[in-house]
Amino acid sequence: MKPKPNQIVPPGGRAPHLVVQRNRKMAASAHAYVRGSTARFYQWLEDSNRAALPEGPEAWICGDCHIGNLGPIAAADGGLAVQIRDLDQSVIGNPVHDLIRLALSLAMAARGSDLPGVTTARLIERMVGGYVEAFAPEAGDAAQDAPGDMPKIVRSLMREAAGRSWKHLADERIEGVEPAIPLGKRFWPLAPEERQAIQTLFAQEDARKLVTALRQRDDDAELRVLDAAYWRKGCSSLGGMRFAVLVAVDTGKRERHCLIDVKQAVDAAAPHSQTSAMPDDNAERVVTGARHLSPYLGGRMLAERILRKSVFIRELLPQDMKLEIERVTQAEAIEMAGFLARVVGRAHARQLDAGDRRIWLAELQRNRSKSLDAPGWLWNSVVDLIAAHEAAYLNHCRRFALQEVG
Repeated sequence: MKPKPNQIVPPGGRAPHLVVQRNRKMAASAHAYVRGSTARFYQWLEDSNRAALPEGPEAWICGDCHIGNLGPIAAADGGLAVQIRDLDQSVIGNPVHDLIRLALSLAMAARGSDLPGVTTARLIERMVGGYVEAFAPEAGDAAQDAPGDMPKIVRSLMREAAGRSWKHLADERIEGVEPAIPLGKRFWPLAPEERQAIQTLFAQEDARKLVTALRQRDDDAELRVLDAAYWRKGCSSLGGMRFAVLVAVDTGKRERHCLIDVKQAVDAAAPHSQTSAMPDDNAERVVTGARHLSPYLGGRMLAERILRKSVFIRELLPQDMKLEIERVTQAEAIEMAGFLARVVGRAHARQLDAGDRRIWLAELQRNRSKSLDAPGWLWNSVVDLIAAHEAAYLNHCRRFALQEVG
């Protein structure tokens, strides 16, 4: 029997429903397929017929650096900046991998907007320029661009993020401000042992401190778990343990509600350094990577264990938003490429000393075409990956269509 899209699924029957959901999401568009195929991306990269990639300085990288994994992020002290918002794949590795993954994502977004092929060449050129700008001495340690230097799409999203409240988040995530998580399409019931494990987790002092760290909350505020559910969310993470937990902070008239994301940390697909020390525990790896690459988010995360599995937890804030690019003009695509590359460049640059920055910039200047201001290795990698991606995406859609009919 085929799983029904809106069916409430008991704990023992999650797996087949999650597989169908993953396939459906990845079949939605070529760009959606990019987001859900991280492991295949690195396999395609390994198998592609191109010259060896440059070895950048070892640093924490996102590992899954596509457009949807960047967006406005709020800091515990109230700051707001566009940073990397998903660090599940973060490892100490080669910054080149973030550049190629972002370039592929931008190229597929341009194709999804029916832009001519020359746009892909120009946006990759601008992407490299934006990345290099983040390493310039005059760039300093700024958290992000000044509003006037942001693309119009981003400025609009930042204004929206700054004006959001708990009600906006609750309406989006749990369909209202009632102190309960509605079971249905997105949320499924927990097993008794899962519910007990969540109660135990949020009775711990480090979990309480994480939630009360926001500037508007008292450090000694009490925490109570109001409700919890299995969260069918995301694409590449489908199948792992993931819970939504509704928590009350403080009591009486001062009581406020917040939504906590508890997510299992799994092995990273991104290639990682064999010489640099990296946490063995996957949740510790994700949190450490977040603190290096996305300080606003990393400062709000905690690594824990539930039912013998490694998980990281974070509160979802109303200001945390995903950057969505549906239809863009050629000018918008090129401007966005430069901006997003600067965001990623800052995340890499803040980890490097002046000497390593100079060496890495010199490497990026090599192998540039006289007519196209982008390294040949980057362009050739993206061309090879687009070809592999298109074939894999169409085959995925065919298999999914046959499953739907069957």
